[in-house]
Formats: sequence, C-alpha cells, structure tokens
Amino acid sequence: MLMKEYRICMPLTVDEYRIGQLYMISKHSCEQSGGGEGVEVVRNESDIHPQHGPGQMTEKRIYLSSKLPSWAKAFVPRFFYVTEKAWNFYPYTITEYSVSFLPKFSIRIETRFENNNGDNDNVFGDTPTPAENVSLLDILTDPIPEKHYKELEDLSRWQSSKTGRGPLEKGWREDHKPIMCSYKRVQCSFEVYGFQTRTEEFIHRNIRDILLVGHRQAVAWIDEWHGLSLEEVRDYERAMQEKTNSKVKSSQNNTGPPAASRPVFTRSISVTDERSLKKMGVTTAAMSDPSDSSVPYSHIRLNSTPE
Repeated sequence: MLMKEYRICMPLTVDEYRIGQLYMISKHSCEQSGGGEGVEVVRNESDIHPQHGPGQMTEKRIYLSSKLPSWAKAFVPRFFYVTEKAWNFYPYTITEYSVSFLPKFSIRIETRFENNNGDNDNVFGDTPTPAENVSLLDILTDPIPEKHYKELEDLSRWQSSKTGRGPLEKGWREDHKPIMCSYKRVQCSFEVYGFQTRTEEFIHRNIRDILLVGHRQAVAWIDEWHGLSLEEVRDYERAMQEKTNSKVKSSQNNTGPPAASRPVFTRSISVTDERSLKKMGVTTAAMSDPSDSSVPYSHIRLNSTPE
C-alpha cells in the first residue's frame, strides 16, 4: 500500500468552499462525460455520522476504459467502471474507490478542510504523516497535463469580479487573505504481484493531476458559484447529475453492439491458471459490486470512489 498526504491551498474560506466544492464536482463531472465514458450518479442521499453529524452519501460509476495506460489494458475488460462511494460530512469527507473484478484494488481518501496555509502537520488527529510522504501542491505554479490547460482557468491571469480576488502571484500562500487548505490523505493498494508498484505510482500521479485541476477550477469558477445558497447549489447538483447520467447512457446506447470480447487476462501477467489468479485475489469473472452502503467509520479499512 502506498500512502501520501496532499495539501492544496486556495484563496477561499472553508465556508465558501462548501458551495464551491459541490459546484465544481458537478460541473467537472458533466464536462468529462460523453462518448460512453464519464460519471454516472447512482445514489445521492442524506446520511448521519456519529462523530461528524449530518451529511451526504453519494455513489457513482466512473467509466474510463480509454484512459488506461497500455500495460493495464492487457488484463482489464474492454468495458468496465470504477465504483466511487463518498461521504461528505463537511468539513470532513471520506471517498472510496473499488473495481468489482479486482478485489485487491482500493483507494481511500480522507479529507479535512481548514482555514490555514497547510501548516497543520496532524490535521487528522491520529498519527502525523511522515514528512517525506507529504506533498504541497500549488494551484498557481505546479504543472498540469497540457490537455487540461485552459486560459480562463490560469490563476496567474484570473480575476474575480464578484470578490475582487486575483490574479495570484508567486508566493501567494505566504500572505494571501483569505486562505484555506484541503488536506487529503490518500491510501491506494493494488496487491497483484508484478503490477503493484507500477499501478500504485500511476494512481498517485493521476490523483495529483486531478487534485490540481479540480482545485484550480473551483477558484477560477468562483463568479459562477459565489453567493449561492446550499439549497441552490444542491438544485444545481441535481440538474447536472441528470444531464451527466443522460450523456453517459445516451453515448452507451449509441455505440452499437460491442466488439468481440477479448480475454480478461493475457500471458503477459505471467500466470498460467485460474488457481494462481485466485491466490492473488483476482478473479476472471466479474463480481457484483459491494452493496454495503454503511459509513466506513474505521480509518484503516480500505474496501472501496479528486474525489
């Protein structure tokens, strides 16, 4: 298992970002959906945590076959999805990801938001993350994949007409007011011999990119969501979920009959029989998705869906 803590600062307050986060996730999911891939919302319902109080539980299916690296496509079915389960007890959230046919694959993300510049070394109140596993991400200067760059989301050129904030300048985290930090403790595990290290590193590289892009967008889109009430942004969220689900399902229905299926596993895995696969915790037949919707209260459990 590979664990890292990411800290991403934004020129916002924690109260503001409660609205901005919901808006950004909904809009981003809709933008990334289409062509048979994207995000399908399965559940979105209220929930209660015994420690953190009332919140929201969502379950999504993320279709992303074409986004896999070539080496992973050798043993992944042509059509598959990742299950995301998220519990939002703002300013604390839990997100878990799982894949039904890979029971030894899991990602768990714990998040806490605070009004500071990322200087809390024990934000989760248990065991501090070792310094070598902590990454401070800068939404202004850290590079993102070229395909995700948009001039309107370039925070060195951004300026908010509603709040008067921006553009950001180098070293902005030292003295900008307001400022908040998104602390994310990410644990990913892929316990399959010969693929574990490469897969876990690949996952963390992609998580880093997703976190940078998502937090940049939340700030760049501030004039679209600033001033909305929680009820208004929930209405927007529901409308975007319907639109996103429609885009994904419509694209899937229009793709026509699927191409001839290929074997789920190939000789490149260096295993020769089903017994060997079972020892690794991998099955050749798809398994049903976990149906347990209870809140994962243990901080160690890694059962299942930046954010």
